[in-house]
Amino acid sequence: MFNRSFKCGLAALALVGLSLPVIAETHVDDAWVRATVPGQQSTGAFMKLTASTDSKLVGVQSSVAKTVQVHEMKMNGDVMTMGPVDAVALPAGKTVLLDPNGYHVMLMGLAQQAKEGDQVPLTLIVEDAQGKRESIELKAPVKALNSAGDGHDMHGHEHKHMQ
Repeated sequence: MFNRSFKCGLAALALVGLSLPVIAETHVDDAWVRATVPGQQSTGAFMKLTASTDSKLVGVQSSVAKTVQVHEMKMNGDVMTMGPVDAVALPAGKTVLLDPNGYHVMLMGLAQQAKEGDQVPLTLIVEDAQGKRESIELKAPVKALNSAGDGHDMHGHEHKHMQ
């Protein structure tokens, strides 16, 4: 009798577990911020994002800058343009790269110089397909100006910043 009740109880728990909502989760890897020179008012933050469900990056916040925006850099012939985007799609299970040559985070109106070895606090806002938001807090290390993937080596291309 006990064995049968135990099995029924386990089956009921299993069914309850199946009805619980899946919690979306986004992983951040290899986050970093480019160092600045004295007086420089902006810099970029870069990382890899992988969401467990179809989601989108809808915002970023940081206490080190007056304005934080997600930007996209594009090439139109020999002209590079860069400007803010409303969101970056994060397809389920696929890693999305935020780097100097595509989507990236712009930190503008810096409170102070970003020096190699510093840690920059970032809060990423990710929204899943059902509209539920997740806040991801991290500290991104500041790397040297000449770090790989520099994006400022434009090989003579003109740079325009979209408004």
